[in-house]
Amino acid sequence: MEFRDAEKDDSSCLAHTPPEGVVDAASSLAGQDPVARHTLSHCSPADVASSDDEPTDNSSDRAVPDADPEALARVSTGPVYSTFSTGMKRWIIAVVTLTSFISPMTANIYFPALNPIAQDLNVDVSLINLTLTTYMIFQGIAPTIFGDFGDMAGRRPAFILAVLIYIVANLGLALQDNYSALMVLRMVQSGGSSGTLALGYAVVADIATSAERGKYMGVVGAGINVGPALSPVIGGILAQYLGWRAIFWFCFIFACSVLVPYVLTVPETCRAIVGNGSIPPQGWHMTLIDLSSTSTHQQQEATPPRPKLRFPNPLRALAVALDKGVGLIILYNSLLYLVFIITVATLSTQFKTIYGYNDLQIGLCYLPYGAGCFGAAIGQGYLLDWNYRRVARSIGFTVDKKRGDDLSSFPIEKARIVPLYFFVAVGLVAMILYGWVLELRPSVAAPLCLQFCIGLCVTGSFGILNTLIVDLSPEAPATAVAANNFVRCEMGAAATAVIELMIAAMGTGWCYTFFALLPLVFAPILWAETRYGIQWRAEKRARRAQKKAERERKRGEKQDKKEEAERRRQDTERAGAKEEGRVSQGQAQEEHHEQQQQHD
Repeated sequence: MEFRDAEKDDSSCLAHTPPEGVVDAASSLAGQDPVARHTLSHCSPADVASSDDEPTDNSSDRAVPDADPEALARVSTGPVYSTFSTGMKRWIIAVVTLTSFISPMTANIYFPALNPIAQDLNVDVSLINLTLTTYMIFQGIAPTIFGDFGDMAGRRPAFILAVLIYIVANLGLALQDNYSALMVLRMVQSGGSSGTLALGYAVVADIATSAERGKYMGVVGAGINVGPALSPVIGGILAQYLGWRAIFWFCFIFACSVLVPYVLTVPETCRAIVGNGSIPPQGWHMTLIDLSSTSTHQQQEATPPRPKLRFPNPLRALAVALDKGVGLIILYNSLLYLVFIITVATLSTQFKTIYGYNDLQIGLCYLPYGAGCFGAAIGQGYLLDWNYRRVARSIGFTVDKKRGDDLSSFPIEKARIVPLYFFVAVGLVAMILYGWVLELRPSVAAPLCLQFCIGLCVTGSFGILNTLIVDLSPEAPATAVAANNFVRCEMGAAATAVIELMIAAMGTGWCYTFFALLPLVFAPILWAETRYGIQWRAEKRARRAQKKAERERKRGEKQDKKEEAERRRQDTERAGAKEEGRVSQGQAQEEHHEQQQQHD
């Protein structure tokens, strides 16, 4: 399905029949959208009630004395953004959070087992470290494929395929016994696990309006950000008591335990497939509940045709990364990610060198970092939703959590970026102090406290930017998140490949200071995005409208040529038929004349 407006959250799908007095407006919208035509044809006036279990009287959000009457009219006649109940939304987010936990968990869970693996496979530790770099490379590439596939074919097929690949890779890793197999299977494992990263945030965009998106993005982000902190603890315990192969058996079992409830109960949410949830899913988009529902089967014949499938194109993610508005946010997000990844990647070697800790103790040292990540993921979501409402009130913009807001004239960049400044400032200061604390080698309490600050502020910062990226790309959120993941993972892979060399050459303090100053140097990006974001989005819509008009013009010219060729063919056939008729008539007259002469 092609979305009509890239900046309008509810542009792709319409829901229940509108209230009395606005039926004409909704019908007009429905005439422009096949999803809306389907929805309006299957809804009764009683379906107007909100599908959410939340109260419909959001007076704190909607009562804006100075609101534009046109904005109020737009909200009152707009469609419901999602027909999924609040309980179902929470269940979807819970399962998606678990699947999003897989990739970061897998990337770090065998950090404590690097030495045992090297000994068992009889290779140098540097070669085992190379599997970390290749893992991150594929962690950046795979989401560009799964993201485009998820936007095109649906979230469920993409999720299921990614987790199945991951399960098979873990089975092979648990049974392999040579370095080559380890290297190849780790890349396959990365491809499957990282496919879930882009899809998780895309599901949030499917079911949550921009006004409530922050808290849901925070929950999904908790799974992604806590993974690097908790997984070394799990890996250390497993490697210490059960051996390093137990790590991959754990990943195998965890993935199976997540896949089963997902396949059975989590519905398709992709708005190109099921709209706002009102279109019954078909085929592999159906859950066990859908298959057992007779009403679903009764409506199958009335559903719109499925979108045509094509081979996923990873270059679509590259196009998103090169977009001026989204691309700058991706760049700054990637710089913050460098601070995040080098802290995690060097903790093991730094603490072993400085404090002489064993693998299990090193794993436990990740816990303060994980606590900060978890607090940031939850807190930043509610902070974003609060600031969204604050900005809306300041400009007289009416917020509608049920139907979604038209962001074409709303400063979404300001609503997201303003809370970011505090997080970035505190996080970068903590990063600089962390580097110099490791240089001075004081009590372990000092770096652990600074780890908590880095986890809280730095991961909170790029969690906020992840939300903005989804806000700016409602037409293809999975592809946009995949573009962000690609850029930051490739930059992270390069950083982890050289970080030990940089520490040896520059010293711990100056090395960490260098990486902390990078986001500071590029901070004007945030100001530019806040200042010119609305203008850039308007230009983007204008370009898209121009391209659409050009496509329509070419399509019209092609149709005109086709009709002209058809008219010429018909004229030729008619002329030929007339000529044949004249010839036949002449032959008949000659035969008649000959017969008459013979008779005479």
